[in-house]
Parts: sequence; structure tokens; C-alpha cells
Amino acid sequence: MVFGIVPPYLLTRISRLDEPEFQVAAAAAAHTLEHDAPRSARLTLTLDENNDLVAELHTAPNRTISDAKHLEKLPGATVRTEGADPTGDPAADEAYDGLGATYALYSEVFDRDSIDGAGLPLDGTVHYGTNYDNAFWNGERMVFGDGDGQVFGRFTVSLTVIGHELAHGVTQYLAGLVYRDQSGALNESISDVFGSLVEQYALGQTVGEATWLIGAGLFTDQVQGSALRSMKAPGTAYDDDVLGKDPQPDHMRDYVETDDDDGGVHLNSGIPNRAFYLVADRLGGHAWERAGHIWFDALGSGLRPTTDFAGFAAATLAAAGKRYGEVSPEVDAVRAGWTTVGVIDGDGTH
Repeated sequence: MVFGIVPPYLLTRISRLDEPEFQVAAAAAAHTLEHDAPRSARLTLTLDENNDLVAELHTAPNRTISDAKHLEKLPGATVRTEGADPTGDPAADEAYDGLGATYALYSEVFDRDSIDGAGLPLDGTVHYGTNYDNAFWNGERMVFGDGDGQVFGRFTVSLTVIGHELAHGVTQYLAGLVYRDQSGALNESISDVFGSLVEQYALGQTVGEATWLIGAGLFTDQVQGSALRSMKAPGTAYDDDVLGKDPQPDHMRDYVETDDDDGGVHLNSGIPNRAFYLVADRLGGHAWERAGHIWFDALGSGLRPTTDFAGFAAATLAAAGKRYGEVSPEVDAVRAGWTTVGVIDGDGTH
């Protein structure tokens, strides 16, 4: 499975377009779906001769950007390494900067050395395939398509996309959440949370200044939409005659039961997404300072691989209590956020 930023239900809809002006997009989406389906994400760790994990602490990222030259072959030709000058290729330089911004959030805010906590090099490949309509983390590197030019532009343009995809690696190392049903939707939501925080931290935005959009700038001018998802208002990111309306729910009463999309992982992630936004909004200031720490602490608190929404809500309540005190504005904010989206009752029970 590829942890791709574009939901399969959206790619499926695009693949079925029969308008002449979207023929390239339809073919690109169909190929992207076929490409993504059989792949599986895998993580590799470096072991020494005693079979122990080699952990070298770093204070700066170790980035390598490669160019696939429109082939579907990885890693591609190296075009920029750590500390090298910009290449002049927007995709390569955006990928380099985005990997650096992601490293900075985890290092400077959460005291984590790269996404694995042990200095994992951050590698990226740009110009993957022809009209490839996605970006994904494959367990070893970030991979970016250039889009089809009709519905999607290049996928390096959005910092939230880069932060989102790399967060799948963090989640896999810390929690190993199964990518199915509610645990899968949590996996997606956690990636949206930290993808948004990467952008907010890089831009120095407060909760009120942030857009809370995931994938802003990906759509071309032919699409009526601002992004793939909105954390602040799930279900409002796009409303287009061709693509339809953003189908994400923002409350448990509208939870989508489906076998598609791995049990609705990209759909139902809107519910915990809004919970996080509500917590951050109530606390104010910079979202990474309190809300972000609570979510990060919960992620590393020993979750079960099949943790559901209620289980994660309990973990965030416990994390807030441990960090800030059982009686605190932070605990109240977390409880209110999960209650508002219908995951728990006001007393913290499911």
C-alpha cells in the first residue's frame, strides 16, 4: 500500500471523467490508481553487527533529492544533496525545503531526530512518472508526481503534503496503527495534524492565522476547490461540478461505513481532524505548543495497532493530564474537542 495524499475515491471519480477537456486527467488518475494499489509500504532500520539498532543523533537533516525523469523507477538521479545550492528546478527545491521544514518541526518542537528518532536520512524523488497524480511515502522516501495539469499540478507545491506523508513514517515507528477503519482514519488524521503543524511552524502562524487546509495549491484553476481537505471545516475543501463535493464528515453521527478506501480512512479522518482543530482553537496561540505536544505524546504512549477514535481520545486526555495536570485548561480543551465531534460524552466516556 502507498500512503498517498490523494484519496482513491477522488482518483476513481477523476478516472471516470469523459469530458474532452479532462481526458489527460482521466487517464492519469486511472494509471495512478493502478500504480498505487499493489505497492506496500515498508520501513528499514539500520542494524549493527550485534543486530542492535544503530542510532546516531543529528542536529540537522540529511536530505537527498533525486529526479526520476518521468520514469516510474526509484530512486532516480541525484540532483541535490544536503547543503548544496538550489537547483533551479521548482519541484526539486520545494521537496528539499519541505523535507527540511518537516525535520525542523520534529527536532525543534518535539526533540525528535528525524522521523524515526534516530536520524533517518530524508530522501525524496521528484518528477515521478508521467502525469502521476499523487505523492507518497513508501517507507524509505518521499515520491512526488507532477500532476496531470488539468486537475492537479505538481505535488511539491504544498508543504502540508510533504509534512503529511512523512508523518506516516512517524506514526509507523511510534504506534504502527493498522491502515484500516478507525485506526486507519486516525493514521490519516495524525498525518494531517502534523502536516498542518509543519506548515504553521515554518510560517510562524498562530491558530487563527493558519488555513488548516491540507493540499492547498494542488488543484489547477479548472477546479472549484481550495484543497484536498479542511481540518477546520471537514466537507468544505472543494465543491466542483466535475469532482463533486468534499465528502468528509465532521461528526460521528455522519461516520461513513464502507469497504472502500480501506474502510473510509480518508473520509472519516475528518472527525479527529476537527477534534484537533477545536482543541488548538480553544487553547489559542501556536498549535504546536500545546495541542501538538498532546497529540505527539498520545501517539507515543503505547497505542494498540487497532486503536479507535475513542481509544485515541482517551490517550490524548491522559497525555494532557500528564503534561499539564488533571485539572487544567488543556484537559478541558481536549475533552471539549472530542465531545463536540461526538467521539466521547462530556465526562470523557465513549
